[in-house]
Amino acid sequence: MRTATPAERPGFAWAAPALLFFGLFGLAPVAVVVYLSLTAWNGLGSPQWVGLDNWRALPGDDDVTRGLGVTLALTALCWATQTPLALAFGTWAAGHQRARAVASAVFFLPLLLSTAAIALIWKALLDPNFGLPSQIGPWIGLPDGNVLGNRSLALYAIVLILLWQFLPFHMLLYQAAARQIPSSLYEAAELDGASPLRRFWHITVPQLRHTIIASSVLILVGSMTYFETVLLLTDGGPGNATRILPLHMYNQGFIAFEMGYASAVAVLLVVIGTGLSLLVVRVTGYARMTSQREGM
Repeated sequence: MRTATPAERPGFAWAAPALLFFGLFGLAPVAVVVYLSLTAWNGLGSPQWVGLDNWRALPGDDDVTRGLGVTLALTALCWATQTPLALAFGTWAAGHQRARAVASAVFFLPLLLSTAAIALIWKALLDPNFGLPSQIGPWIGLPDGNVLGNRSLALYAIVLILLWQFLPFHMLLYQAAARQIPSSLYEAAELDGASPLRRFWHITVPQLRHTIIASSVLILVGSMTYFETVLLLTDGGPGNATRILPLHMYNQGFIAFEMGYASAVAVLLVVIGTGLSLLVVRVTGYARMTSQREGM
C-alpha cells in the first residue's frame, strides 16, 4: 500500500492557506529586507550591492549600541511591570461577580484606542504647561513639570504609558486562562485550610505557567516595536535618553534616506527578537510542556 505524501495528507491541505499567507506576508518581506541590508539605496532608483558594508558599520555606530541598550532596558522594565500586574488583575477579573465584569469592561477601554491616539492623549496629559505635571510637579520635586523632558524620568514615563496601553491585553490572557483552572483544586485547598494567598501562589500561578511564558514572549517581542509611542512622545529625547533602536532605524531610513543601513538595523531587531523568544522557550521548557488540567 502506497504511503501518502505530505501534500496528500488532510493536515497539509488545512495548513496550506496559513502557510501561504505566512510565506507571502511574513517570510517574503523579511527576505527583501535582508537583501536591502546588503545594498546602498536612498529609496529612489536601483539598490547598489555593497555586500556586508552596512553590517560592518553597525558595531561602530554609537547610536546603534546606545539604542540597543535603551531598547533592552525598555524591554526589561515593560516585562517587570506588565507581567505581575496583568497576572494579579487577570486572575481577579476571572471571578464571575457582576462588579468585576463591569470593572473589567472599563479597564479594557485602552484596547479600543490606536497607539497614536494613546500617545497624543498622554502627551497632552503630561504637558508641562497645562497638563497634570504642571499642577503636581512642585509637590513631587519637579518644579518645571517637564516629565518627558527630564532625562531621568522620560523612559519611566514611557514605560508607564505602555503599561496602561498593553496591560488590558495581557490581563485578558490571564483572565481567560484562570477561568480554565478546575474549581476542585481550590475547593480541596480551602478544605485543607489554605489561605487565599497560598491558593494563589500554589495553585493559580503554577496552573498559569503556560500563559505567563506566552505573555512574556509577546512582551519581549512587542518591545521591539514600540516605535510610534516613543516617536510621538519624545522623538528619542531628551538628548538620546529614549532613542530606542526602532527609532534609529526610522531616522536612518526616512530622515537620512539610507534604506540599506536602516534595513540592516531592522534585521538586527528581528534577530534580537527571535533570539529572546527562543531563549525564553528553551529556558522555560515551554516546547516540552503538556496540559496541567485535571484529566488531560
